[in-house]
Amino acid sequence: MILRCLTLTLALMLCTFSVRAASPVDIYQFDTPQQQQRYKALTDEFRCPKCLNTNIAGSDAPIAQDLRRTVHRLVVSEGYTDQQVRDFLQARYGDFVLYNPPLTGRTWLIWLMPVALGVIGLVVLFGLLLRARKRGVVSLDAEDQSRLQAILEKD
Repeated sequence: MILRCLTLTLALMLCTFSVRAASPVDIYQFDTPQQQQRYKALTDEFRCPKCLNTNIAGSDAPIAQDLRRTVHRLVVSEGYTDQQVRDFLQARYGDFVLYNPPLTGRTWLIWLMPVALGVIGLVVLFGLLLRARKRGVVSLDAEDQSRLQAILEKD
């Protein structure tokens, strides 16, 4: 029985190792260490269109692999600057691929919503404070005080 459990455990461990070994790994060649640093910085900067809040460097989605390949091609083979790479990917995938989209007519709501919500929150807070001040202190009449005293004495 113990031998069977050990055999099954070993078989499962081997299966897990083979699955990990089969996961895709990008191996790219760079002419200079600066190109490699630029590639790393750019892949950390772009959002994966499929994974939402994961950058393309940390995503295993096929679209992220394609984007990493594209960034490598643009940096190494075609010699694009960082801004040209940003512009290329933004033109192809839209503002969503950028973690910090520019302030334009299409993105103004994204940028102004936190400010608007903060202002609305402050207005509501001040309104509640003013209402509380206008009410003042509530005083209990003799009957309410005696009922409250009776409740407190029970406990």
